[in-house]
Amino acid sequence: MPITEILQKNADFYPNDVSLVEINPTYENQSRMTWREYSLIEANPNEAYRKEITWSEFNKRSNRFANFLLSRGVKKGDKVAILLMNCIEWLPIYFGALKAGAMAVPLNYRYAADEIKYCLELADADVLIFGPEFTGRVEQICSKVKRVKMWLYHGDDCPTFAESYDGLMAYASSKNPQIKLTDDDDAAIYFSSGTTGFPKAIIHKHRSLVHSCMTEQNHHSQTKDDVFLCIPPLYHTGAKMHWFGSFLVGAKSVILKGIKPEWILKAVSDEHCSIVWLLVPWAQDILDAIERGDIKLDEYELDQWRLMHIGAQPVPPSLIKRWKSVFPNHAYDTNYGLSESIGPGCVHLGVENEHKVGAIGKAGYGWEVKIVDENGKTVERGDVGELAVKGPGVMTAYYKDEKATNDVLKDGWLFTGDMAREDEDGFIFLVDRKKDVIISGGENIYPVQIEDFLRKNEKISDVAVIGLPDSRLGEISAAIIQVKEGMEATEDEINEFCLDLPKYKRPRRVIFADVPRNPTGKIEKPKLRQIYCGESVVAQQNEIK
Repeated sequence: MPITEILQKNADFYPNDVSLVEINPTYENQSRMTWREYSLIEANPNEAYRKEITWSEFNKRSNRFANFLLSRGVKKGDKVAILLMNCIEWLPIYFGALKAGAMAVPLNYRYAADEIKYCLELADADVLIFGPEFTGRVEQICSKVKRVKMWLYHGDDCPTFAESYDGLMAYASSKNPQIKLTDDDDAAIYFSSGTTGFPKAIIHKHRSLVHSCMTEQNHHSQTKDDVFLCIPPLYHTGAKMHWFGSFLVGAKSVILKGIKPEWILKAVSDEHCSIVWLLVPWAQDILDAIERGDIKLDEYELDQWRLMHIGAQPVPPSLIKRWKSVFPNHAYDTNYGLSESIGPGCVHLGVENEHKVGAIGKAGYGWEVKIVDENGKTVERGDVGELAVKGPGVMTAYYKDEKATNDVLKDGWLFTGDMAREDEDGFIFLVDRKKDVIISGGENIYPVQIEDFLRKNEKISDVAVIGLPDSRLGEISAAIIQVKEGMEATEDEINEFCLDLPKYKRPRRVIFADVPRNPTGKIEKPKLRQIYCGESVVAQQNEIK
């Protein structure tokens, strides 16, 4: 079954039920109107505080975009790139591309102009739809990307080099385009996060997307009555695939355009959200705001909030301990996944396993896992090796990159590049990225272990540990520490705190600075290496002189 059939089913069964709500806290003082009400008055629909559409409207919007694409010669297998901030039109556009038989190609909204060009060319994109935030970047490249034959703009004040998506949709048919699709048709190209270099283009079939729906709903038991709060960027597999569980059962979801703690809690309260997926920094910010007294929980209606889950990065056990002390009735869960495995769920902790906080869990619904050595042989339980996963959600290939595909896909197994170990109960713990392991004096040092330890320090807001070049040991570990707002810390304090670590794991260098993270919460270690490894090399050269 192609994933588009789920949308049609929801439109048939629940035509008048709300499918999507968009909350834009920037415009909180404006009157709350539905999308349809805003379209009937002289107002900018992109500046409403609250918008909503039903399942019927969702489906019709997708059909309009699909029929428009077909009328312009887009055919099965063509690629439609999406460069939009989170908004209520994002998902209808995504499904419109799929209904036309095209492949949806979501783009990271942080990409610079040259990165947008790189991804459009790598994916052989035929169409790009973009929003006002990207006009300048797209204008720089539109004359250089020869394959793209349509530049569509969603928003007010359409630039001269593009066509207005909003204007064109008014004339497109809302009937089902009736393009025959199967499980084995290619559905989407997602880009790897690029944390280890240039992003790769990842191909997924409809089969992968549908399995992601089933996995998410199996793990978190979404029902029609649940309300999902979506905050992370929709271009990434994480946010969308967690939404897929609600999509599968026709439940309402809320897209929140902002990450301030008070905005999150207000959205949960006003929209009666029952499931919230957070990134580690956002959860920390909420707890810090509560502890400072900036947020008073009795001002919000939160009793319906049943599940808080976190993913996209290793989760510090100390954070969950803090969270449960404030929200004791919340079920907690974490999922592990990567874009090559259609996002979260190939490994799953489970709400019944809170006693294993710190683990990423066991094989998810429909998945197999193993931990292997450099020769692909399964390691002994307790030993560290590379995590490999297998299941219906594994990517087809890296587009136009046979070598990279063969490096990670072997006999149906996806080799993740993540180092992990399995405990005596069969629960898997992430140790670190294979490429992030620090080898110092012949010892393997796993940065995540040190980061988890340092986060227990009450003064530390965030931390990243990287390896720096060292002429004697090869590498030494350096801790980049972001101190909590209003607090101060010294290098001596950090070194004393680390005395409880084995000597070889103690950071040899402490740097106080902000810790950069990408939109999915992953630490941008290549950026940190670029900054601090360069400094280290210069220092070594000066010593030699």
